[in-house]
Amino acid sequence: MKVAIYGQFYHKNSGKHVLSIIEAFQKKNITLLIEENFKKLVEKEINISIGNIPTFINIDNTFDLFISIGGDGTILKSITYVGDLGIPIAGINTGRLGFLATIQKENISESIESILKGDYTISERSLLSIETTPMQENITKLNFALNEVAVNRKNTTSMIKVDTHVNDKYLTTYFSDGLIVATPTGSTGYSLSCGGPVIDPSTSNIALTPIAPHNLSARPLVLPDNCVIDLSVSGREDEFLVSLDSRIITLQIDTTLRIKKAPFTIKLVQLKNESFIKTLREKLLWGEDKRN
Repeated sequence: MKVAIYGQFYHKNSGKHVLSIIEAFQKKNITLLIEENFKKLVEKEINISIGNIPTFINIDNTFDLFISIGGDGTILKSITYVGDLGIPIAGINTGRLGFLATIQKENISESIESILKGDYTISERSLLSIETTPMQENITKLNFALNEVAVNRKNTTSMIKVDTHVNDKYLTTYFSDGLIVATPTGSTGYSLSCGGPVIDPSTSNIALTPIAPHNLSARPLVLPDNCVIDLSVSGREDEFLVSLDSRIITLQIDTTLRIKKAPFTIKLVQLKNESFIKTLREKLLWGEDKRN
């Protein structure tokens, strides 16, 4: 078995958890590699050399498991390494909320033991892909998003217009700060904060959620995920922003976007005692009512 370990940041007091993860795999004689920059960051923070573990910059299909150490943002960054390789990602939460990184840092040894025994399920998550006209080279390589693709205004307090077509049929023009096109996974992120619906990740949907719409009739819309969505942005500035999860790119105002379901999925490791419903209840505090 070959395992990759990755972290985007060093969260306070997480050094002991990183060492616990390494120790748990080494006890099982697992081939372990750690992302080059993350290794340097950990060694700097905890002042302990872990030099006996080789590093990686990119991964290939010889890996069996990808360990993401951090929060949900680290999971989103992890997918840029995994891409369409089909390698399961196990998210260990040393961050804050943890909708995607659901393995708790307090239970690292037990969780890794369960994973090595195969005592887990795979939650397959759909992604969105994006094409631009004219083509943008800075999008072509990583043209996918697990949570959402969003267009936003840039360098202005004025709203933008987002002409929206679904399957080549005109839907509406959103007068707003922008528009979010979210997967079910992303429905609990940016989209939710803008009033979008919560969608179970096992469903086959896409949600359109306007950002601060000026036309009051504009409401979030849930569509089947086999739809093709075309966006054309106009406004007072010559540029606008498009974000693919945490990656932000500046585009010219005459650029059009085509958004559709990506041809591959991301596999998230889900322990047997975890579920989307349980995560909703615990992370959004849905059970925190004195009547319950």
